[in-house]
Formats: sequence, structure tokens, C-alpha cells
Amino acid sequence: MELVLERCTVRSWREEDAEGLPELANNRKIWLNLRDLFPHPYTPEDAREFIRRSREMIPEMIFAIDVGGRAVGSIGFGLRQDVERVSAEIGYWLGEPYWGRGIMTEVLTAVTDHAIRAHHLTRVFALPYEWNPASHRVLEKAGYRLEGRLRKAVVKDGKVIDQMLYAYVVGD
Repeated sequence: MELVLERCTVRSWREEDAEGLPELANNRKIWLNLRDLFPHPYTPEDAREFIRRSREMIPEMIFAIDVGGRAVGSIGFGLRQDVERVSAEIGYWLGEPYWGRGIMTEVLTAVTDHAIRAHHLTRVFALPYEWNPASHRVLEKAGYRLEGRLRKAVVKDGKVIDQMLYAYVVGD
């Protein structure tokens, strides 16, 4: 898959992306806003394993964010099952040197549209942590609406914190 956007390209992961990924991904600020499945410290082996799993996924749902020919982040969605089959959860991260440039809003908008069209979804949602207002703003700029607060829903970095529930709903 490849989506050529104004500021970047969203594309399939390539094995060679593993080389530069740890430099950006091994960042506590990024780790603090992701699930614990995202390792910290982030090693070259973590990068190779992540890319291998992403490339084997059918359908493809995890993509590289490419700026100037370099993978600088990732965005992916997980299709829900059973009665929630019209929904997907989306998540993303971007290397710190690329923050504040409008890249993530552009990427989130494009991948949300792709997920909806490719998988006949009616809803895509995200669950950023309460302490991540930058992600809240990105979601809002991409057309997501705050639907609620999941109080004391997760443990991150040894703290029990809230998650915010944002959703993009088709026709809303």
C-alpha cells in the first residue's frame, strides 16, 4: 500500500526500514504514550521483529510513515470482530524530530479514510492517554470527536490513568 500525501508518504514496511528505526523509536516520550507492547528500550532486533510481523499481516494494517525516503513513524489499525466488525482501533507514533509539522494529522486523516473504504467500516476509534494533549489535538484536527473518558482504565509507567475515547464515525 502507498498513499502519497503532501508532507509524507504512508507505505508498506520494508526490511531495510529496520536500520534507522531504533534511533527514533528508542525514546521514552514515545513509549509513554503507547501500549507496553511497544518496547523500551527499543533495539534493532525489536525493529526487525516488528517489521517482520507487519509485513506478514493479512490484510495489511500497519504502515510506515515515510519522510524523504526514511521511515520516521508508524500508523496502524486493528479490525474488531463479531458484532464490532464495523469498527477498528487506530494507533500511531512519530519520531520526535518530526513533531509539530502537521504530518500526523495528515497521516491520520488519510489512513482513517483508507481503513473505512478498504474494510467497509462505520467507525474508527483511538484511546490516547489523558496526559497526551498533543494526540488529542491531532485526533480532533483529523475529524475525530471526543466521546468519553475511561476512568482509571490503564496502567502505564506504574501509574493508573484515564484513557480518552475519540472516534471518527462515518456520516457524523
